Amino acid sequence: MKAKLFNKLSIKLVLITSLVLITVLSIHTFLTIRFMRDNLTKLSRDGAYSASDIIKRSTRYSMLINKKDDIHRVIKTLGNEPGIKKIRIYDKTGKIAFSSDSAEINSVADKRSEACIVCHSDPNAPPTVTTTDNFRTFNAGGERILGLINPIKNENDCYSSDCHYHNSSETLLGVLDVMVSMKNTDDTISQAIKNILTTSILITLLISGLSGVFIFYLVNKPLTKFEKAIDELGRGNLNYKIHLHNKNEFGVIAYQFNDMSRKLSLAYKEIKDWSETLNLKVEEKTQELKNIYDQVVQIEKLASLGKLSATVAHELNNPLEGILTYSKLISKKLKNENNENYTKLIEYTDLISEESARCGKIVKDLLLFSHSDAEKFLVSDLVQIINKSIALINHHLEMNNIYLQRQFETEQMNILCNPQKIQQALMSILINAIESMSGKEDGKIIIRLNKENNRAVLRIIDFGNGIAESDLPHIFEPFYTTKDAMKGTGLGLSVVYGIINLHKGNIEVEKTSQEGTTFKISLPINLNNEFGYETKA
Repeated sequence: MKAKLFNKLSIKLVLITSLVLITVLSIHTFLTIRFMRDNLTKLSRDGAYSASDIIKRSTRYSMLINKKDDIHRVIKTLGNEPGIKKIRIYDKTGKIAFSSDSAEINSVADKRSEACIVCHSDPNAPPTVTTTDNFRTFNAGGERILGLINPIKNENDCYSSDCHYHNSSETLLGVLDVMVSMKNTDDTISQAIKNILTTSILITLLISGLSGVFIFYLVNKPLTKFEKAIDELGRGNLNYKIHLHNKNEFGVIAYQFNDMSRKLSLAYKEIKDWSETLNLKVEEKTQELKNIYDQVVQIEKLASLGKLSATVAHELNNPLEGILTYSKLISKKLKNENNENYTKLIEYTDLISEESARCGKIVKDLLLFSHSDAEKFLVSDLVQIINKSIALINHHLEMNNIYLQRQFETEQMNILCNPQKIQQALMSILINAIESMSGKEDGKIIIRLNKENNRAVLRIIDFGNGIAESDLPHIFEPFYTTKDAMKGTGLGLSVVYGIINLHKGNIEVEKTSQEGTTFKISLPINLNNEFGYETKA
C-alpha cells in the first residue's frame, strides 16, 4: 500500500516541491543568518571601538596633567554604562594602572591571559599591537564578552610635557582594554534565527500544502478519471466517456480518448456485424460471382454469334452480288427489246436490283462494324457515322413503328475518332431507345447534333418509359441490367461509357422521366490531335 502511494504522480510532485523548497529555504536561511551574524558582530566591534576611543579622548587631558583621580572617576563612570562589563588601562610593564574594578588596580596581568595573548603571542618577544587583530571573544558569567585592546601610543604631548617622564624613543605607553557584553547581540541573533526558521517552515508548509491541493485537483483527479476510463475500456466498456471539460492538456487528452473509444466501439460493432453476417455475405458474393460467370458465358456466346454473323454476312455477300448483277443484266436486255409488254418486268427487275443493292450495303456495313481493328483514330464525319448507324438499325425502327427525326446543325462535322467505335456506341444507345418504347403503337426518336464550345454535342431523345431513380446511378456499371436474362447482358451502356471516355468525351443522362430519356454525348472536335491519339495516314 505504501509503495503504491509513493508511486502516485501527485505524491511525487508534492515531495519534490517540498524538497526543493526545503533546500532553497535552508540555503537562504543559512546565508541570511551568517550575513546577519557577521554584520551584528561588526556592529558590536565598531561599538566597542567607538567606546574605547571615547574613553581615550575623555582621559587624555587628565593623563597629560597626571590627574589620576579624574581618570579613575571617568573609568568608573563609563564602566557602569549598560553593555560595558569592564574597563582597564595597562601601563607598559603590564600592571593595571586604572580599572572599573578597583580590586584589580596595581595587579600585574599574566601575558598568557585572554587580554594579553592578543599582543603577546610570544611571552619573550616584544608586543605586537595592530588595529585589526586586537579583538577577542570569551565567555564569562554565562554570556559572551567582546574585548578590545586599544594601544595608547607615545605622542608628542606625552613626552614633551613638563609633568611627564616618558622618553621620546618609547612608542607604546600602555593599552586600553574595553570589555563589552555580547548578550544583546546574541539575543538578537538567536531571536532572528528563530524567526527565520519559523518563517521558512511556515512558508514550506504553506507552499507544499497549496501545491498539494492544486496538484490533487488539477492532476490527481483527472489522472484518477483517466485510470478509471482505461480500466473500463479494458473491461470492454467501449462506450465509456471521460467527462472532463478543461481546456488544458488533460482536456485535449480526454477528448482524444473519447474519440478513440467511439472509433473502437464502431470498429467492434462492424467486426461483430461482419462475424454475424459473414455467411450471408459469402453467399451474396458467391451469387455475384455466379452472375458474373453467367454474364461472361453470355459474352462468349455473343462474341461467337458475332463471328458467326460476320461469316454469314460474308457468305451472303456473294449471292447478293450475283442477284444484283443478273437482275441488272435482265433489266438491260428487256430495255433493249423495246417492247411495251416488258414494262412491268423491267420494273420488277429494277426493284430486285435496288433491294439487292440495299441488302448488299447492309451486309457490307455489318462486316465493317464487326471488323476488329487497332485503336487508331482518323478525321471522320460524325454526320456520316450517325447515318450509317441509323441504316443498320433501320429495320428495327420499321418493325417497332418508330419514327426517327434528325436535327443536325450542319450537314458535316469532322472529329478525330475511331468511327467503328463511335458507331458501336450510337447503335447501343439507339437499340436501348427502341426497346424502351416496346409495346407502344408508335414511337419517336430525335437525334440532335450541334456544336458547343468547340465540342460536338449529340443528344439522343426517346419517348419511352424512362429510367427508374434507383437504377440511374448504376446504368454505366458492367453487367447491370433491368432486362430479362434473355434480352440483355448489362454490357451495352458500360461499353458505350468506355468508348466515349476513350475519345476524351462525356456521356450523361441529361433528363429522364416516365415520358422519355435524353442521353447527352459530348466529344472534342480535336483535329490537331492534342490528346496524342494514334492516327491513320
